[in-house]
Amino acid sequence: MPTSPAKENMLRRIRQALRTPVPVPFPHAEKNTAAVFKADSNDNAVVFAEQFAKLQGRFTFCEDENALVAQLKSLLEEKSWTKVYCRELPFIHLLKNSGVELYQQLEDCDVSITGCECLVARTGTIVMSTAQESGRTTSVYAPVHICIAFTDQVVFDVKDALETITERYSENIPSLITFASGPSRTADIEKTLVTGVHGPKEVYCFLMEAKR
Repeated sequence: MPTSPAKENMLRRIRQALRTPVPVPFPHAEKNTAAVFKADSNDNAVVFAEQFAKLQGRFTFCEDENALVAQLKSLLEEKSWTKVYCRELPFIHLLKNSGVELYQQLEDCDVSITGCECLVARTGTIVMSTAQESGRTTSVYAPVHICIAFTDQVVFDVKDALETITERYSENIPSLITFASGPSRTADIEKTLVTGVHGPKEVYCFLMEAKR
């Protein structure tokens, strides 16, 4: 089939562009290590809790594992959530040892439980990746998402989160890094804010004192 003049012209321009490298517009940008946002004088965990709550997230601080289990079981009983889905081994053992029976189907579970790569204090964001055992879908498909994190996972800014992931995985950066700031929400429908359209309607974060 002969190539149309318009298509041939486009291909010619692409070949020409590939032969002529374009210089990087801001060559010194990556060398600039100055922080754009100044760190808050408060503890990062406090800042995260405040920002997370502003985004309609539900935050709970736990001093130790016993407090975490007690708070988690109390929430499950209060909400009558019986179909609890979890794929991360440390939390599976924790839940089973505390008497929580796990559900095996993500598609119709009540709530999913995951860990995270880190928490971003300035934006109240949970950062997750495909390197975690939960994969791409666990935190998205369930109507309610519970994240269990530790105080040593809280960083101040997004830049710090990306540096943490880069240092952790070196050249094997995860194929997907997710930044979740509160429940899923959109205003595409007649400019009315609706939650839970593209992800969970409710997001909880249980932050435990790091003693690992």
